[in-house]
Amino acid sequence: MSGHGPYVWACYFVTLLAIAYLLISPITAKRKLINDIKKQQRIVDVQNQDLSDQSKSW
Repeated sequence: MSGHGPYVWACYFVTLLAIAYLLISPITAKRKLINDIKKQQRIVDVQNQDLSDQSKSW
């Protein structure tokens, strides 16, 4: 590699990191979105349950 080995291997390493990020980032974003939607749904379910309980007490 005529003395360019560290540069070449650093480029390989940076490229590998970039590809790994591009593969992992959407997976984690999807997981976070699904968890947020589940959390919101639980909040709505609790609110609906409270309203249902209040209407039964009248």
